[in-house]
Amino acid sequence: MRLIFLCLGWLFVALGVIGAFLPILPTTPFLLLAVACFARSSPKLEAWLMNHKTFGPPLRDWRERGAISRKAKIMAISLMAVSYVGFWFGSHPSAWLALLVAALMIGPAIFMLTRPSA
Repeated sequence: MRLIFLCLGWLFVALGVIGAFLPILPTTPFLLLAVACFARSSPKLEAWLMNHKTFGPPLRDWRERGAISRKAKIMAISLMAVSYVGFWFGSHPSAWLALLVAALMIGPAIFMLTRPSA
């Protein structure tokens, strides 16, 4: 199992790094998964990721307090709103589909807003 968690950890790190450059792919959720996998496979890699100059602070904030920075909240919710507007005008969805997509976006937005700010 240790090897499986180690491989999954590196896969999630790779996806997180790709997400840092592609706006459509998130970074932090993949890095949170990587830290969880490394915690079960390699304490050294877990410490490396938690102490990383760029990625470490949001990971530590989440682990210690379940916190998301105000900047990250604003960015995420703004991008969700822009994505919804693009979806609305780009595809002209039926009313039920527009409501479904809105509900699927509002759920994570509420979750983010209810987390403490880092």
